[in-house]
Amino acid sequence: MKSQTKDLIRPIVDRLKQSQTPDGSWDYPFETGISTDAYMIILLRTLEINDEDLIRGLANRIMSKQEDNGAWKLFHDEKDGNVTITVEAYYALLYSGYYQKEDQRLQAAKQFILAKGGIEKSHMLTKTMLALTGQYRWPSCFPIPIELVLLPLSFPINLYDFSVFGRANLIPIMILSNKKYSKRTKKSPDLSDLFTSRSDGSFHWPETRGTKKLCSMVEQEVKRLIGFPHYIRSLAMQRAKQYMIDHIEPDGTLYSYFSSTFLMIFALLSLGHKKEESVIIEAINGLHAMKCTINGHPHIQYTTATVWNTALISYALQEAGVPSSDLTIKKASKYLIRRQQYKYGDWAFHNPQAFPGGWGFSDINTMNPDVDDTTAALRALSRLVKRSSTVRQAWEKGVQWTASMQNKDGGWPAFEKNTDKKLLNLLPIEGGRFLLTDPSSADLTGRTLEFLGSYTNLRKNHHLIKRGVDWLLHHQEEDGSWYGRWGICYIYGTWAAVTGMSAVGISPHTSSIQKAVNWLCRIQNKDGGWGESCVSDSENTYIPLHASTLTHTSWALDALISTADQPTPEIQAGVSYLLASYDKRDWTMDYPAGQGMAGSFYIHYHGYRYIFPLLALAHYKRKFE
Repeated sequence: MKSQTKDLIRPIVDRLKQSQTPDGSWDYPFETGISTDAYMIILLRTLEINDEDLIRGLANRIMSKQEDNGAWKLFHDEKDGNVTITVEAYYALLYSGYYQKEDQRLQAAKQFILAKGGIEKSHMLTKTMLALTGQYRWPSCFPIPIELVLLPLSFPINLYDFSVFGRANLIPIMILSNKKYSKRTKKSPDLSDLFTSRSDGSFHWPETRGTKKLCSMVEQEVKRLIGFPHYIRSLAMQRAKQYMIDHIEPDGTLYSYFSSTFLMIFALLSLGHKKEESVIIEAINGLHAMKCTINGHPHIQYTTATVWNTALISYALQEAGVPSSDLTIKKASKYLIRRQQYKYGDWAFHNPQAFPGGWGFSDINTMNPDVDDTTAALRALSRLVKRSSTVRQAWEKGVQWTASMQNKDGGWPAFEKNTDKKLLNLLPIEGGRFLLTDPSSADLTGRTLEFLGSYTNLRKNHHLIKRGVDWLLHHQEEDGSWYGRWGICYIYGTWAAVTGMSAVGISPHTSSIQKAVNWLCRIQNKDGGWGESCVSDSENTYIPLHASTLTHTSWALDALISTADQPTPEIQAGVSYLLASYDKRDWTMDYPAGQGMAGSFYIHYHGYRYIFPLLALAHYKRKFE
């Protein structure tokens, strides 16, 4: 086994070294299916920007992903297909002009959509896109009034109670909904034949007693604002517009997210801006810059994962024995130092005593740091702290910012602390629990503890660590697992929780760790690997994939290694799976390992097939060989 682990570690290290870009980063694709490709076609056609090479390439990529039954899927084992992305694909292919309704493949897509209940069954965000491009009727009102942006921080619900990714998308939607903005062109397709009932052309927000109570609270507070209603509405629209303008990144995008930028472009058009204005042109160019190439096709990324890739890869290489003096590590470290953030972003509203010092996810992110990227960057820089005053200063700022982000419940969020108001769950927003709040999660809390325990001088009984451990203990599932918010899903959360608690001195013999270990061993596949279905996040319980993936196997294996004194049969079987399966090429290589919104948004990180097997094997080799 010893020589075999070396035989796989070495080529992974070589591969990663060779793929580093000249600026010291790694730009492996952040692949999120075909929705962004479809929306890019729809955006360009709606604005009558005839970038034919890109439109044709994106259309061909979308068509290459169609299933035999005419549908498109979010992931391999999704039953039948997904009506939302099938609607998006069908619309984009027609709008591209390179495919016609008479095409048998589009006929099959249409039949799938109608069989699943029609265009009315698509996601709220898709209906928003359809409404603003003239394919769907705007509802009479949006469930979140635009006047909310004017409410003070003291009010039970205000703008900054929403998660940052919720704000980024909801603010332009509120503007568009109020304006009832719609833009069609001569090339706009006719999607009316996708409706199963013309009477069901609205959004149909689900109303509950709690929803009415919440909306009434907001309405009463709005009435207290000084001024006539039309003046208040105008002021709110101006405030919402200013929020977008103030959060445009240097590349022209809103928060460097595709969806929020797409919506911002239309929101600005609805407010009277012309498509020739610089703010619109720069936003479109920013989306263009997110293009990458996958299997010969262009793909528009939702964002770039450059900082995340670079931090993880630099750390993994060092764990595998590449010295911090190596040129690859030096270049990566310089890149990471340049990407540390110094601006006060929205995170400061809930964390006003802290100084900037975090890292963001994408290459261009300058004002939206997150805990995960910050601890990842700090791990990558940890071996250079004593040798460089520049790194030491960055390190101290990063550690202080991370510590300051602990929630009052003891866990860690992704972007902003204490943004988990239960009142927001009353809002009838589809996917609201993923869009509206940013609560503590097992993956963020576990990895933050792992960082604090392994790379700082904090005592194991420090209150930060004790509160973090307590949060994990109180949020363990009955079967011994933990749910991971940003990955798939229970294997991901369990890996983070177990390695985190192990790093801060929790004995592997405690009942909590033993339950987790037993659960991981119980769900191991016969081939020695592990695999979890994306369905887990929608079902809120572990759903096996009935196949093994390199990433899931690496996570589970790394968790078991962290708790074992000697290699167990399950560990040996997991290592054997990695060694035997690393070079295979099948659908499991592309299976999503990350998620942003259950049932809607899944991520295939192209760098994970190198990063996590390398980490698991390096930890195995260091501990047992």
